[in-house]
Amino acid sequence: MKRHEFLRALHKASANRNYLEIGVNDGRSLRLSRVPSIAVDPAFKVVSELKCDVHLVKATSDDFFARDNPLAHLKGGRHPLRNLRRGRSPVGHWRRTTLDLSFIDGMHLFEYALRDFMNVEKHSDWSSVIVLDDMLPRSVDEAARDRHTTAWTGDVYKITEVLARHRPDLVTILVDTQPTGQLVIFGADPDNTVLHDKYDEIMAEYKVPDPQKVPETILERAGAVPPEALIEAGFWRPLVQARNRGLPRRLGWEPLRRALDQVGVSR
Repeated sequence: MKRHEFLRALHKASANRNYLEIGVNDGRSLRLSRVPSIAVDPAFKVVSELKCDVHLVKATSDDFFARDNPLAHLKGGRHPLRNLRRGRSPVGHWRRTTLDLSFIDGMHLFEYALRDFMNVEKHSDWSSVIVLDDMLPRSVDEAARDRHTTAWTGDVYKITEVLARHRPDLVTILVDTQPTGQLVIFGADPDNTVLHDKYDEIMAEYKVPDPQKVPETILERAGAVPPEALIEAGFWRPLVQARNRGLPRRLGWEPLRRALDQVGVSR
């Protein structure tokens, strides 16, 4: 299954009520959205027809998240009926806006991808679905920080190891999509500060010059699950129901974690 087929299926399975995309390029992934969306890219060149209520943000993701109320477009106004007509919660203006589905495909360097995840998590919840692209490079050259190949993932693959070491509270699933895999993350905790507290330590260890020492497990896609296995898993309906009911983490997260264990996870 190709990356955009998988994203299309994720939109359907997660029944997301909103969508955030970092790294828009020509809009091929953004065109899959049918819900209120925010798309961030400092140099987007959208050529695809879009069919959603979208705020296109021409900025770096760091600058976007530094804004006051960056998710204002998803919140809605003070008029409940008008909010409903625009696909938003009628009382969304007075509630914290939480991202349902986020897709991170921005700058292909480890430190940028890590900051993107950290910023997205601040606006997410345990029931949110966060996807990072290009997590399974096919060669050391493709994974270089200094791009010298046509197809390029950069060294964002390191995110998987960093989250496993420093954030075992999350559940991460490597997905064997074509061409270069994706990482799907569940269990976001906006109050967790571990990555922020250890950011300099992580950078000192992982931000290294080329050539990158890409683990064989990454190059061989060891442990990556077939995309169909994740999409067809039985946890999606309970997740959506719990999210839409506003079930708190203390009641909803452990049942979801146990269900994800049946899919095949890396943590």
